[in-house]
Amino acid sequence: MGNVLARASPMSWRSQRKESSLPNPGSFDELHKNCKEVFPQQLEGVKLIINKTLSSHFQVSHTVRMSTIGLSSYHFNATYSGDRQLSPTETFPMLTGDLDNAGSLNAQILYLLAERIRTKAVFQTQLSKFLTWQFDGEYRGDDCTWTLTLGNPDMVNESVILVTHFLQSITPRLVLGGELVYHRRTGEEGAIVTLAGKYTAQNWMATLNVGYGGAHASYYHKANEQIQVGVEFEANTRLQDTSFAFGYHLNLPKANMVFKGSVDSNWCVGGVLEKKLPPLPVTLALGAFMNHWKNKFHCGFSIMVG
Repeated sequence: MGNVLARASPMSWRSQRKESSLPNPGSFDELHKNCKEVFPQQLEGVKLIINKTLSSHFQVSHTVRMSTIGLSSYHFNATYSGDRQLSPTETFPMLTGDLDNAGSLNAQILYLLAERIRTKAVFQTQLSKFLTWQFDGEYRGDDCTWTLTLGNPDMVNESVILVTHFLQSITPRLVLGGELVYHRRTGEEGAIVTLAGKYTAQNWMATLNVGYGGAHASYYHKANEQIQVGVEFEANTRLQDTSFAFGYHLNLPKANMVFKGSVDSNWCVGGVLEKKLPPLPVTLALGAFMNHWKNKFHCGFSIMVG
């Protein structure tokens, strides 16, 4: 009996260690993602979106936007998804391109070098001229994430933007990390350090970023399957400006409706109502936003097919 227990104890220790292992903290750019998704996206004018799935790998979309404030535009988007799927939202390789009527292009390439190493390349052009080119490399360990970003490298003018992120799971609920941004161009050089932390409970999440440039705090709470709320606070030390915003998300699955509303410290109030029309693959959205201090009001309507 003693030998049996002796042989079983190492296996039990390994299983307990595996069960108590810390989760991966995710990406630094997605620390405030849950809170931001609660707030509505502003609608102005009329927008028509047509999505078409050509195959299991290719999908295209056409977007026509008619604005009463700015210029009207047309966008063509094409997406290629590979066979390597790590999660419902992550498929590798992935190529995405967005081209508008002015000839501006926004392209993105995602590629999985190894099981834990993700790479990304982003290219943006404006009026046939390069505006941004960026290269990312991300390593996702069992309980940590490292990211290195190289932006707009120019060997001739000796200018570059270098950004590195690090996140570490301290406990199953607490994540700590930081960001270092280094930039260099002719006659200018500097670096900014930002510390970050996120605490996740059963139905709420609190996130804080603090650095030399200011602070960004958010709180997300999921009351139930229908109601979600979010609060954001931002302070910019260089602009001497602070802002506060409250948003809420109301989901009515029986009515196929979703409503998002928000109000901020500048007395800007807005909301977007989305309505699906099954069995048709059509989604209607109506939004209205009012800035009381500037006495400005605009509304929008969108139709998405597919």
